[in-house]
Amino acid sequence: MLKEILGVSERLACKAVGLARSTYRRSPLAQTPADPDAELRQWLRDYAAKHPCHGFRRAWAALRHDEHRDVNKKKVHRLWKEEGLQRRVHSPRKRTGQSSWPAEVAADAPKVVWAIDFQFDSTIDGKAVKIASMLDEHTRESLLNIVERSITAERLIEDLEKCFTAAGGPPMVLRMDNGPELISQALQSFCAGKVGMTYIPPGRRGRTATSNRLTTDYEGSASTATIGPTCLRLASSSTTSSTNTIIDTVTRR
Repeated sequence: MLKEILGVSERLACKAVGLARSTYRRSPLAQTPADPDAELRQWLRDYAAKHPCHGFRRAWAALRHDEHRDVNKKKVHRLWKEEGLQRRVHSPRKRTGQSSWPAEVAADAPKVVWAIDFQFDSTIDGKAVKIASMLDEHTRESLLNIVERSITAERLIEDLEKCFTAAGGPPMVLRMDNGPELISQALQSFCAGKVGMTYIPPGRRGRTATSNRLTTDYEGSASTATIGPTCLRLASSSTTSSTNTIIDTVTRR
């Protein structure tokens, strides 16, 4: 009434009578719809059906520029989620190696399954150290131990050749995970027709538990290693070791 009679603003009129502006603007309960955003929800559902590849940001932009509706971006996001219109973001699938041997092969004798595993550590100066180990799953014998700043597929193949020669030939199967060195074309070509390869499914570390255990013990044994002219201590070293392994010289890269 004050607004119409005196021509004052809404702010001054509410201040004069001691009424909050939010109370003045609030619609009576009888006139309030059950869902004030029902029309906007329907518009978002129609938009998502028409543009299945668009997200809430594109929908908000369409509301602003095409429909000329001043809608808060956060509100559109909230309604978009409540209506279940979000699309799943597909991450690129990790490459996996191509097994040439069944994954369930059992190490029921020596020289049947050799397991290869990689671990990472760092020296006290913060530089990365890569550790490659291999063991016979039946005898638990350590067959290969490499500690380097970087271990390429070519370096791994070189040491595997030496290991095969020392053992009188390759094993029946090499079991390994899906690391980049282990799924490389170079290693695949090297093993073709010479030794079987079986890769564990991604995320199932239990299949290389024997190799993981060896690497843990090996890290304890390799708590100190000669790196160039300086002897640096690995950042995470065990106090005891249950295996006798040979520490390779780590060259500074």
